Amino acid sequence: MKSSQVTIKDIARELGISPSTVSRALKDHPDISLETKKLVSDLAAKLHYRPNIIALSLRSQKSNVIGVIIPEIVHYFFSSVISGIEEVANNHGYSVMISQSSEDYNKEVAACDAFFNGIIDGLLVSVTKETKEYDHLRRLEEEGIPIVFFDRMVEEIPSDRVIIDDLVGAYQATEHLIIQGRRKIVHFQGPQNRLIGQNRLNGYLKAMSDNGVVIDRSLLIPCDNFHSALIETQKLIDNKVKFDSIFTVNDFTAAGAIKVLQRNGIKVPQDVSVVGFGDDLTAEMLDPALTTVKQPGFEMGKKAMEMLIQRIRQTKPEPPKTEILKTCLIVRDSSKIRY
Repeated sequence: MKSSQVTIKDIARELGISPSTVSRALKDHPDISLETKKLVSDLAAKLHYRPNIIALSLRSQKSNVIGVIIPEIVHYFFSSVISGIEEVANNHGYSVMISQSSEDYNKEVAACDAFFNGIIDGLLVSVTKETKEYDHLRRLEEEGIPIVFFDRMVEEIPSDRVIIDDLVGAYQATEHLIIQGRRKIVHFQGPQNRLIGQNRLNGYLKAMSDNGVVIDRSLLIPCDNFHSALIETQKLIDNKVKFDSIFTVNDFTAAGAIKVLQRNGIKVPQDVSVVGFGDDLTAEMLDPALTTVKQPGFEMGKKAMEMLIQRIRQTKPEPPKTEILKTCLIVRDSSKIRY
């Protein structure tokens, strides 16, 4: 193997460790053990590894451009996050380049490739629902491009992140329904490969358990968008399932549920209460207006951008940080108290 061809990935393959670990070891990162640093250093010397000077020189030139990858631009929550990002970015002299993945893993990878080749100072990203491989993100990290995750984090990558307290929000929503006298509570749940879906499900389960309500696992249904809610709500009705309320993982799913309930002559909230999550603009447009959990999108965008700027400007490595933002329950007519 020619010395000019030796890369971080070659060293990682030889040692059976990840490229990101090799990169950190070569940079004397405090998270890497002395033993691993020595193994990496010795092998790098043996293989005559040399950093890509051209790439390093490019990376040393600050572009004052921040890359942002979001699942959906049209989603009110994500648009409010972008507003928060841009406010902080503009105040600190940064420009923002936004790429939409449209919940498509391949588009997310392509966006990362484009940002990698285009030189950005840092990346803010909320991954797709289907993202399960993370090499495209690790590649950026290995090149010294800091990443801050927002809303949808990746536990496998030790990086800064800003998330919502989804468990508490779901707990509040479910307990609210229980206080209204509801016991047969359907949960339309999100993908369980993402922490958001897991925490919102766990919040529901904890509220049921804490309040002595029997948990019926048949009422836990994978369903996280408007169209799937049309199908799953009709199935509940056609199968004559006994339920008195629905708590959905997001507001679009709640809108679908309400539409089907009303189409079948089921009154909301007299017969079935519905609670969403997100406080999207559609929540107040629905009739009845939707009770939902408010997410602080603008605050999330500001905090994520502030954390990224701190990471870009740091003079020595610091451990990753996690910011957890609080939610609040907005009670509207879709779950009013039963007298």
